[in-house]
Amino acid sequence: MGYNCPMALKITTLGEVLVDLTQTSVSENGIINFTANPGGAPANAAVAASRLGAESAFIGCVGQDSFGKYLSDTLKENKVDISGLQVTDNASTTIAVVTVDETGERSFSFLRKPGADMLLDADRAIASARNTGILHFGSVSLTSEEPRNTIKKIVSTLKEDGAIITYDPNYRASLWENEAEAIKYMREVIPFADIMKISDEETLLLTGEKDAKKASLALHSQGVKLVLVTLGSNGAFFSTGSIAGTVPGYKVKVADTNGAGDTFFGAFLSRIALRGGIDNITEKELKEYVDFANKAASITASRRGAIPAMPYLGEIL
Repeated sequence: MGYNCPMALKITTLGEVLVDLTQTSVSENGIINFTANPGGAPANAAVAASRLGAESAFIGCVGQDSFGKYLSDTLKENKVDISGLQVTDNASTTIAVVTVDETGERSFSFLRKPGADMLLDADRAIASARNTGILHFGSVSLTSEEPRNTIKKIVSTLKEDGAIITYDPNYRASLWENEAEAIKYMREVIPFADIMKISDEETLLLTGEKDAKKASLALHSQGVKLVLVTLGSNGAFFSTGSIAGTVPGYKVKVADTNGAGDTFFGAFLSRIALRGGIDNITEKELKEYVDFANKAASITASRRGAIPAMPYLGEIL
């Protein structure tokens, strides 16, 4: 898999790091118990990539509070470069409340009006990201105007610098005024992306197509070079336009799906980073990397929490 590739790229993820107050149990009296887990899709992806052997960094903003210190310490413990992590006195660290049903599926609500993740300074972030080969972002930062403009400025600058841009549009309905607004702004940034990962639930939202292959072709027409569509326990579909296929998943007893998609993309990007990019990538390599990502995601889904549940390289190999 090219673990010691001399052309390996650094992965920098951009956006929110937050505390997931995740439901762990319900008492006999009907009281829901929560555990404070580190989370946030871009931060999750950075940790997943780091645990699986890639050099990774995170750029975002936390509050000057105990949760902010907890998150920065967690990233450092996972060997994620946090030299680009900003701290603000103007908002508290963002909190997501995650409730889980009997099948392990999640629902979200956010304490974020504003949250510290929304106050990222674009110029400082650009300076921090200049040495990266892969810049990854998601859609939570697109939910209001100021952070949306910040993300677009950073992403467009790094794309001009030659970084590979990767995009994971995580749709969280509670963060948007309505679905139409989400569709507008989540689609607006697609032309920046070289690689996109979407779930089978998001294909229609992002492209107007429900079928994974048709959705991928719609994204390719906007300039996306490599598309990944996660299919839950059925694995994942990949497409470059000229190469496409589906790699089956791994059956596990699901404890909590929180962080599984981020683990999948972080794992996949770790292979791309160690390979040195996606130029001339083969079908064999893509199948190998997607299988690696499927396995990593299945391990995360079999455990509770997001970052605490993510596997290390030895567990996959």
